[in-house]
Amino acid sequence: MAQTGNISIHAQNIMPIIKRWLYSDKDIFVREMVSNGCDAITKEKLLHPSEADYRVTVTLDKAAQEIRFSDNGIGMTAEEVEKYINQVAFSGAEEFLKNYEGDAKGGIIGHFGLGFYSAFMVADKVTIHTLSGQEGAQPVRWISEDGMAFTMEDGDRNERGTDIILHISEEEKEFLDEFRLREVLKRYCGFMATPVYFDVVKEETGEDAPAKEPELINATPALWLKMPKDCTDEEYKSFYKEVFHVYEDPLFYVHLNVDYPFNLKGILYFPKLTQDFGTREGQIKMFSGQVFVADNIKEVIPEFLMLLKGVIDCPDLPLNVSRSFLQNDGYVKKLSAYITRKVADKLTGLFNTERENYQTYWDDIHPFVKYGCLRDNKFFDQVKDTLMFKTIGGQYLTLQEYLSKNEGRLGKKVIYTNDATRQAASVSMYTDDNIDVVVLDTLIDLNFLSFMEYSAGVEGLQFVRVDADSETFRKEMTDEEKKQAEESAASLADLFKAATGNDTLTLKLESLKDEALPAMLVQDEQGRRFSEMGRIYGQDFKLPEQLTLVLNSENAVVKSLTKSADEEKNQLLAAHIYDLARMSTRPLEKDEITTFLSRSNKLLEMLCK
Repeated sequence: MAQTGNISIHAQNIMPIIKRWLYSDKDIFVREMVSNGCDAITKEKLLHPSEADYRVTVTLDKAAQEIRFSDNGIGMTAEEVEKYINQVAFSGAEEFLKNYEGDAKGGIIGHFGLGFYSAFMVADKVTIHTLSGQEGAQPVRWISEDGMAFTMEDGDRNERGTDIILHISEEEKEFLDEFRLREVLKRYCGFMATPVYFDVVKEETGEDAPAKEPELINATPALWLKMPKDCTDEEYKSFYKEVFHVYEDPLFYVHLNVDYPFNLKGILYFPKLTQDFGTREGQIKMFSGQVFVADNIKEVIPEFLMLLKGVIDCPDLPLNVSRSFLQNDGYVKKLSAYITRKVADKLTGLFNTERENYQTYWDDIHPFVKYGCLRDNKFFDQVKDTLMFKTIGGQYLTLQEYLSKNEGRLGKKVIYTNDATRQAASVSMYTDDNIDVVVLDTLIDLNFLSFMEYSAGVEGLQFVRVDADSETFRKEMTDEEKKQAEESAASLADLFKAATGNDTLTLKLESLKDEALPAMLVQDEQGRRFSEMGRIYGQDFKLPEQLTLVLNSENAVVKSLTKSADEEKNQLLAAHIYDLARMSTRPLEKDEITTFLSRSNKLLEMLCK
């Protein structure tokens, strides 16, 4: 005799909430249906161990507008259907609403026995056919069209297990597409321990049409569950390419394997990072007992590790948890700290035992490592001695190695370039003097070098760009020479301000070692950094450039300016000297280029007279 009724007194409050909170994640119903089938099989195997061909089969019948989830697990009696399906397992809708209102997107299924009810996000009718393996059990058929009212009656299933049939609503017909459903199955179920098959009911194509075998969805084994010593380098690489659909090998990887004080397995891969990594995100897949949860869960995985690719499996986390739970849970924080430490251990291990290999990785991984240092102080403390600085000459030096090598010349200064081509003239003045220049030319370096100045533990540490001052290139001058230089600079200042149209220009006359160099244009390091930071973050501070033109008193052209009475020629030479110095710091703009070329032609004509 058929039984009818309502799921619970509060069901009318629950179903709209499920649909609203999980609206953008409707495909989660596939995971929940398959997981239920896997759980039923696990229970059956524990109670009645056997060598049976256990499996969950997902069958798509597009013509009938149905998706069927079948398992040969433990099945349910009528009493169990009443308990697990008709009586939603939580203490009351009031508590449910109180705990989860406003913070339950993706976080209610699994907490209150609601996994099955995710089916109603996509189905306008759900039918259950089930038969328990208990002796004398009768098959049960259960039907509901809204998740609230139901009909339960004797069924006709004759084998132990459960079928859940979803009649897909018109609005959700995307899930009747074979390719779409296969993609969802592979994403959520690709590594489940129980075999999951995908079958498609084909339209009649004649008597001779061959039957199509169901497709095994989780054919790729979960490599992360093996012990690291049992995995080969080739297995790691093949797994990486297959899971993340890439063609190139990773640089290296970290295998996470811990059972105490928490259960955590996983593999993190270091891909090649582009310099403009700020627009790039990696992909770290979060699993719970081999069941896919989501990509890039920032509450569990440290933010800077999001640049990596990998899988992390933590079976002690429920399939769905609210974000506030993750943010405030001490267990999750320990997980995150452990993952960070293992990555740092890998980097320090490579540096200490395979430094040559580590240096070959550095060009690819340094943006990630620097970002990690900026975001996580503990990570920085662990890896700070492994941070490398690549010189113009291709050497890789730690901070201490650089300072030791150049200390007699530079003290606690690190000389760097962020555009070796543009700043070639300034770079060569250092390298010609056997002073190392390091390359810091990625977006993160502007923040990183400032961070290092106050975090590296080196008192007085300064990062100075090659064009930030002329101190290293000065010759010693007598007091008399200094006095004469000051007087000449004062007399030339008006000439250069007029020639450049820059009234704020500061001018100095110094004796530089390279007599062929007419002038250097230098800018205060901190002021330039402040302006560059503003441009990066889209803020225009409208600060005037504090530029200092350092004229070389040893240069023949500069000397001629102090002696010549030809005003026109002096104006042209002054403007030209300024532009040449300017070009070593940044490219000339369109109008500036036109002026520069016109002036060059004029100076050439003067030389011919």
